[in-house]
Amino acid sequence: MKSTILETGEPIGGGGDGGRAAEASLHGEVLIRLRDHVVEGNIPDGGRVPERQLCELFGISRTPLREALKVLAAEGLIELLPNRGARVRALSERDIEELFDVMGGLESLAGRLACENISDAEIAEIERLHYEMYGFYLRSDMHNYFLINQRIHERIVAASRNETLRATYATFAGRIRRVRYSANFARKRARWAEAMREHEMILDALRRRAASELADILFHHLRNKRTAAVEQMGTPAEIMTPPSQL
Repeated sequence: MKSTILETGEPIGGGGDGGRAAEASLHGEVLIRLRDHVVEGNIPDGGRVPERQLCELFGISRTPLREALKVLAAEGLIELLPNRGARVRALSERDIEELFDVMGGLESLAGRLACENISDAEIAEIERLHYEMYGFYLRSDMHNYFLINQRIHERIVAASRNETLRATYATFAGRIRRVRYSANFARKRARWAEAMREHEMILDALRRRAASELADILFHHLRNKRTAAVEQMGTPAEIMTPPSQL
């Protein structure tokens, strides 16, 4: 029997491998949508996660939503409250400064190791992503710009061939993903252009496998993001302007 998914998102009928595949697909889709919803600031820092509203928004039951919440809690985006639901993790200015400095160190090390281990095919893929990201920048499409930006950084970390570094990076990346996204709105258009220039420098150093140079560029790049993130903390939500409107 063919597996069917109700409007509530619950798989019925079928069972077997098809049912499990449909259920896995559902959970994956819910996770992506919920992560985007949180990262893009639709729930304020420290705010409770409105489970009932999100179930209605996504057209699902609470089971896949709560499974996704567990993943986001492991990533550090939210906190699970015993018998009280979940809330978005709020970071202090000091938290942000420390986390970005650690991320800068991790990316710097990843860049150095990547220059020793990366293949030509991997560089070509990062180059393709870079120009895709540039297209989103030209269209002021912040959502897709951010997604491709994150993939580029993740590809460089993966090219380090160091699984301990990769796992550590993933842990910290999850904790600052939301503030890293919102920091983009604190930037003037000139700062966004500067970030693109930094990515040009990253790509150029990677092509040349200039390890020390790439390490320095990546650390400086994260420092600039840290500055933007701290600036964003002092920006009232009602006057934050997406780059597309600058």
